[in-house]
Amino acid sequence: MPPDRPIASLFSAHRPARSLEFFPPKDDAGVEALRATATALRSIRPDFVSVTYGAGGTTRDRTAQVSTLLRGEFGFTVMPHLTCVGHPRPELEAMADRIHAAGFRNIMALRGDPPKGETSFTPCADGLRYAGDLVALLKARHPDFCLGVGGYPEKHPEAPSPAADLDHLRRKVDAGADFITTQLFFDNAVYYRFVESCRKAGITVPIVPGIMPVLSLKQIQRFTTLCGATLPAALLRRLEVAAENPDVVEIIGVDWALDQIRDLLAYGAPGYHLYIMNRAKSALALAAGLAA
Repeated sequence: MPPDRPIASLFSAHRPARSLEFFPPKDDAGVEALRATATALRSIRPDFVSVTYGAGGTTRDRTAQVSTLLRGEFGFTVMPHLTCVGHPRPELEAMADRIHAAGFRNIMALRGDPPKGETSFTPCADGLRYAGDLVALLKARHPDFCLGVGGYPEKHPEAPSPAADLDHLRRKVDAGADFITTQLFFDNAVYYRFVESCRKAGITVPIVPGIMPVLSLKQIQRFTTLCGATLPAALLRRLEVAAENPDVVEIIGVDWALDQIRDLLAYGAPGYHLYIMNRAKSALALAAGLAA
């Protein structure tokens, strides 16, 4: 199988790029469920998919397993995630070499969250402290890697200010990041202000909006608390009314995401990235709605 094409090339194709995010399951049964989801989603022909990276244990190994499965069995262009958590520099270099040798040419380079039970990030001995350091390492090791990085339209929870967060993002781009994918948000005005701030700061790479269709009120409240995103009052009211009916909650979530995506594309966003939680239903519903 030839090496993957760089994802950055999609953004000059004069059409929005569509992508999906998978997370590696914890056991073999979960892998089979993910295979079924990928089979269902093949019909919407995503331009690429990403695979998240666990904080430790077998989930890390399954990132490689799932990435290989999605690339080899389904023909997807796959962007595995890689984080700094728990890895000394030589280990990251060796992992970069393995990823490159396997034909992957796209990586989502992230610092990563602190391990479970810890409230702050501490690099391991000879490890990296920032995602920008990881970007620089990967580009030095294999210049043909195309690297995505994360952006926070409502500020990273650990950043002391929006200006400091924007400065950190600029350093990641200066280190060699090719594009930015945002954390989830539910108010497009937040994304538009973020893009404007980035452009004023000299960040010119594509900024892909990350969209999560709501599947559960409790789940989305937990996610937004962790990542610092906010739920608009109008959306929250609808979800609270339907909270005891999961099917209705999902309909509301898909409808809200559909309105977001239509508006984003009309604005000129370079595409959209769906956080689908390994479920096909909402992604298929969005694809059908956008095709109407």
